[in-house]
Parts: sequence; C-alpha cells; structure tokens
Amino acid sequence: MGVGHNYYGEPAWPNDLSYIFPVVILGTIACTIGLAVLEPSMIGEPANPFATPLEILPEWYLFPVFQILRTVPNKLLGVLLMASVPAGSLTVPFLENVNQFQNPFRRPVATTVSLIGTAVALWLGIGAALPIDESLTLGLFQSNLIQLSNIKIFQIFFFHISRE
Repeated sequence: MGVGHNYYGEPAWPNDLSYIFPVVILGTIACTIGLAVLEPSMIGEPANPFATPLEILPEWYLFPVFQILRTVPNKLLGVLLMASVPAGSLTVPFLENVNQFQNPFRRPVATTVSLIGTAVALWLGIGAALPIDESLTLGLFQSNLIQLSNIKIFQIFFFHISRE
C-alpha cells in the first residue's frame, strides 16, 4: 500500500489515493493556516448600528433567489418558482435515455437545461444588484419604453380580439 506505481487497470483506491491524500490534505491545511497568520483580513466592514444601508441585499450567491422574490408580485408564486428549480433539475436524468458512460456533450436535454439555467441565474444575479425598475432589462433599455410597448401590444391584442 502507498507505492504509487499507477498500473493500467489497477484500482486507485486504496493504493494511490491513500498514498497521496495525507500529503495533499496536510499541505492544504498548512497553506491555509500560513496565509491566515501572515495576511489576516477583515470580513466586511465593521457594523455600525446607527447607519442603515440604503438597500439591504443578501450575499452574492443568493442574488438570483432574491431577484425572483423581488420581481414576482405573488410571494407564493415566487416560492413555488424557487422550488421548481431543483424539482426541474431532478427530472432531467429521467428525460434522457442515455448510458451513464456516454459523452456528456451527446446529452442534448441536459446540456440545454444547464446552459439555459446558467444564463438565467447570471441574468437574475446581475439584475438583483440593480434598482427594481432596471432589474429585468439589466439597464440596457429604457424601462418606460418597454412599459409603453407592452401597453401598446396589449391594446393591439385586446382590440384585435374585440373585433372578432
């Protein structure tokens, strides 16, 4: 055990991994402690109980969830949308009938879901840091023009239906 010779077909556990794991783990711990001792850094600014921030935002990794709750008017619908993300992710393996050893790039449903999910998460995360009126367009368009165009589309659609 612990010889590290890497023959083809030989299982990596326990021969190679038990040989290198203690070295990697102890090295990582030593580097972390060394950096913490040599270069200590504060975590954020000191709290000031007399100054309230202009906008209270969550941590950066919760921005997409915060954006969903902020933009959806019905809070129950917002919570259901948040719960649908892991539920939809769990259904992806059942939608594709592929071998587990198949090339991941030949799994079109999983690839499409992951790419669209990543794009939507980035879009929601960036939008959460912007004011509410610019959050859906990421500040790229004038929000008044979008509201006017939505009203105009609704008027055209409504009058088209009422004439029939």
